[in-house]
Amino acid sequence: MKGTEASHAHPSTEPGPGVYRLDPEATEITFGTRHLFGLLPVRGSFALDRGEVRVAEPLTESTVDVVIRAGSVDTGLPVRDGKVRSAVYLDVAAHPEIIFRARAVERAADGTRVPGELTVRGVTGPTVLSLTYLVAEGSTLRARAEATVDRYAFGLTREKGMTGRYFHLVFAVTATAM
Repeated sequence: MKGTEASHAHPSTEPGPGVYRLDPEATEITFGTRHLFGLLPVRGSFALDRGEVRVAEPLTESTVDVVIRAGSVDTGLPVRDGKVRSAVYLDVAAHPEIIFRARAVERAADGTRVPGELTVRGVTGPTVLSLTYLVAEGSTLRARAEATVDRYAFGLTREKGMTGRYFHLVFAVTATAM
């Protein structure tokens, strides 16, 4: 979360039922992977286009919709970012959005999971977010969720060895009740 230190504890405060719109300016979507046969770490970010969380009663029936601007990828290296935007990887000209949709929330002894579908480059596959932080303060909801994504599952198989197969995604979101 921009300007906020997020705890890694399990969710501590449940939001009230309602629709919460994600704030693109106060939301960070970051990733980490490995480059050059797993030797070098690569970190980057994407910009949120739009999203919302519908908190239901019971909480397990809540939904999440997140739309990311694929062309916003930023690793701090413009040449690499251009290649990621190209047809070699994300093909943002044909697929400008990365979408995550969830239609349920699951509670377990080890935490809260948000199973959903991630769509990257026109390929949709199952992805589970692990909720690591959740706080509701008045009409504001702050949450942090993480997932590990296998790029091969989305047809992103070029550049094997040069780019890591797995990406660790982190969603640090701030949303406001509508």
